[in-house]
Amino acid sequence: MKLPVISGKDLLKILLKKGYYVRDQKGSHIHLRHPEHPPVTVPIHKVISKKTLNSVIKATGLKESDFE
Repeated sequence: MKLPVISGKDLLKILLKKGYYVRDQKGSHIHLRHPEHPPVTVPIHKVISKKTLNSVIKATGLKESDFE
């Protein structure tokens, strides 16, 4: 899967649709929880780094179709 260029706000919207909820926020980082998946932290930056995006995808089980 080719990783998309995505902002933190867009990634947050996708994760909220997938059942994640905001636990808390420290600065520009939002901590999310899900009843069945491990917690993730999303930085609210203009562009998420490929490494960070890859780790969020692995932890949450997102698919390529989720980014459309």
